[in-house]
Amino acid sequence: MSALWDQGSAEAVTARERGIHAIPLPTPFGIGPINTYLIDDDPLTLIDTGPNSGLALDALESELARLGKKIEQLELIVISHQHMDHLGLSEILARRSGAPVCALGALAPWLTQYDDWMEADDRFAAAVMLRHGIPAETCLALRSVSRSFRGWGAPTTVTRALAEGDELILRDRTLKVHHRPGHSPSDTIFFDANSRTLLAADHLIASVSSNPLIARPLEAPLAGKKDAGELARPKSLMIYLDSLAKTREMGPIDLILPGHGPGFTDHAKLIDERFRLHERRANKLCELITERPRSGYELAQALWGNVAVTQAYLTLSEALGHVDLLISEGRVTENFDDDGIAYFEAVSSPTN
Repeated sequence: MSALWDQGSAEAVTARERGIHAIPLPTPFGIGPINTYLIDDDPLTLIDTGPNSGLALDALESELARLGKKIEQLELIVISHQHMDHLGLSEILARRSGAPVCALGALAPWLTQYDDWMEADDRFAAAVMLRHGIPAETCLALRSVSRSFRGWGAPTTVTRALAEGDELILRDRTLKVHHRPGHSPSDTIFFDANSRTLLAADHLIASVSSNPLIARPLEAPLAGKKDAGELARPKSLMIYLDSLAKTREMGPIDLILPGHGPGFTDHAKLIDERFRLHERRANKLCELITERPRSGYELAQALWGNVAVTQAYLTLSEALGHVDLLISEGRVTENFDDDGIAYFEAVSSPTN
């Protein structure tokens, strides 16, 4: 669980001096509160909205009132990515305020047909789990849990589609749009070069390591020739590490405002720590695979034990991401048993 903002911290004070107010909102998820950010500028802008819940809406209204603002005064709503704790209230807030909603262009159809896309994402996740050894009953249980969670999100109409390199021009700042997939396919961050402030959403969090969840590609059709079982599995961790490398070279940056937990400084140091973390984890998995061939599910169990059903896909994604690194380095190969379940085997003489 991520730590809470200390409103008296140097980072919080600096953010307020720059006209940015962190508004943590409650979520039902283990990560804890999600940070929305009110940018007191022209237009009055809200970055992310929190989950679709009365508790989150009440908390947002209360915090806005403390700042002398109301939902009806919002003039721009920006969605950083597709996870429900970041977008659930978007349509309600847009309807009450009349504010346009901005999001990555590739995400717009997903948001408009939220329920259909969530169902397609769940089918894709189930196919990945079955292919990598998670028992069918666990897959069914996790799909039921996922369906019960969907209400924390809601369909949203995007009125301005964003793309890499676009700019959101406000009176006192310009936010440059950067697409940084990995944690999700739609992760988008916003950088004010003048004040050296990065609104990083879940791309980079100081208190926890962002999970590169294996997700159905945004460009995949809802229905068509390729069903859930035929779609190629994205190499989410490798995509995420590439995105981190791009963010590391940005700058100078002296304030990072994340989607969870407190703001922080020195993004390069944190990113280097993340690189080392993933290298250590990949090496640990290589040791396990060298002992004997294992499925992705067996690798996840070896690292984290028998986790709760709600964590099964997260831990599988983590294990498969590091296996992808090992395969790319020529240290591991992927094969399939007679039941079509993938297993990973060490290469005796690595090619790299």
